[in-house]
Amino acid sequence: MFLQVFIGSVMMMMTVVIAALSAWGMEWALSRSRFWLLREPHRPKLMLVVLITALWALMMVTAGVWLWAFCFRALGIFITMEAAVYFALVSYTTLGYGDILLTHEWRILGGMAAANGLLNIGLLTALLVEALRQVRLSQLQAHLKRGDG
Repeated sequence: MFLQVFIGSVMMMMTVVIAALSAWGMEWALSRSRFWLLREPHRPKLMLVVLITALWALMMVTAGVWLWAFCFRALGIFITMEAAVYFALVSYTTLGYGDILLTHEWRILGGMAAANGLLNIGLLTALLVEALRQVRLSQLQAHLKRGDG
């Protein structure tokens, strides 16, 4: 049991660190694009920010699923990579079909993968909303400064 908790904790920390580093990169890219984002027209640029941040969030979920799948495969829990990815995806997204189950000795890892996915998806959603909020607020402030509104 303690080995599962340790491995699961390491996996959770890895996915959170990867998401945090990539969020830092996303913030850097948005700050570098600030002046371009503040010029008219605003709506197409806001739609582009929505698209980019949504793809970023999807990439972070995908990275988390693959990390868990490689972990399951490295531990010999699944014979094929396809089964490891499938189980990781179903667990990480908390879908939990239950058609593939972990053995008794590894079942805590399934719950930890689900908790990790829940945490990361919530974190990524919050970061996505905050990025959009910041861009839109900056656009509105720039619009008001020009005296157009």
